[in-house]
Amino acid sequence: MTTTPTSQLPADHPLTSGLTSESALLNQYRGSRTSAGAPASPERRPVWFMRQAGRSLPEYRELREGTSMLDSCLNPDMASEITLQPVRRHDVDAAIFFSDIVIPLRLAGVGVEIKPGVGPVLDAPVRTAADVAALPELDDAAFAPITEAIQRTTAELGSTPLIGFAGAPFTLAAYMVEGRPSRDHLGPRAMMHTDPQTWNALAAWAADVSGRFMRAQLMAGASAAQLFDSWAGSLGRADYQRHVLPHSTAALSHVSGLSGPDGVSAPLVHFGTGTSEILDLLKTAGADVVGVDYRLNLSEATRRLGPETPLQGNIDPAFLTADWSVLEAHVREVIAAGSGAAGHVLNLGHGVPPETDPAVLTRVVELIHSIDP
Repeated sequence: MTTTPTSQLPADHPLTSGLTSESALLNQYRGSRTSAGAPASPERRPVWFMRQAGRSLPEYRELREGTSMLDSCLNPDMASEITLQPVRRHDVDAAIFFSDIVIPLRLAGVGVEIKPGVGPVLDAPVRTAADVAALPELDDAAFAPITEAIQRTTAELGSTPLIGFAGAPFTLAAYMVEGRPSRDHLGPRAMMHTDPQTWNALAAWAADVSGRFMRAQLMAGASAAQLFDSWAGSLGRADYQRHVLPHSTAALSHVSGLSGPDGVSAPLVHFGTGTSEILDLLKTAGADVVGVDYRLNLSEATRRLGPETPLQGNIDPAFLTADWSVLEAHVREVIAAGSGAAGHVLNLGHGVPPETDPAVLTRVVELIHSIDP
């Protein structure tokens, strides 16, 4: 059963109540401006890290011991605690909800597990029209553990925003076609051309469950959301524009325009790896903010997207193991490169590597906060 969509956030939502609406993070996502359109008051420079909640933290490993990845995501107490851990430790300016892009599959009843050292593995790949037709419908009631986890988390976060996220349709569908991680994604890429009707049906299913997953997070209390496309960089521009962009647009349409009664909306971020040549297309899918990976200088991203587009990124994770002087210089270069954009939220150009020393992340946050916005 699905519910009738509404574009209005609940009255007790952190954006509606004003708790997070003027945070440094959201002001940058909106282009350094407040909800009223006036210049934002001086504030610290915002930063958070993709995969900040996870394997780099000893408290995470201790809590997760003996619990599978997907089971931990669907345990509201555990998911909330893991989400909060890096905020307490690093003093980052946002929490990212601890979950996984295949959670909507699990909630719909698709057999999937995260195998250590491998990644998402499905009980059976989805490769034919009959396979797609047999995919179950996701019931909104299945989001109950997500809603509970987010409500627990936002109650602890106070004025610190929570970011929800979901996997983009191409990445989700790619896992479903291959049945497991792939280096080249030949299966989904071939399906686009050899059986486009089946591809479009599968990608539309993935867009629906991912979009509704993001919507459930925002309605429960997340103040922003990010659509994450891990594998879009494996596609040529023409293939992305024809076979993927419409589905990413459909996923984002589930959360576009969600706002409180005063019009304060939840910003949407679109991020992909290896997507330098399609950044403009990521923006046209419906994002307010474009995340840039470590491969492209932010000044060049601004040239391609226009100075009115807020950016997120893009410290190279490889620098996290460098000498501090090298890492500090790199962080300052990223800040300078992002200065031409309407807004800039510091992040990595991908996720935190599991071997990262947490003390280094904390020191990077302190450095970023020490530099005048």
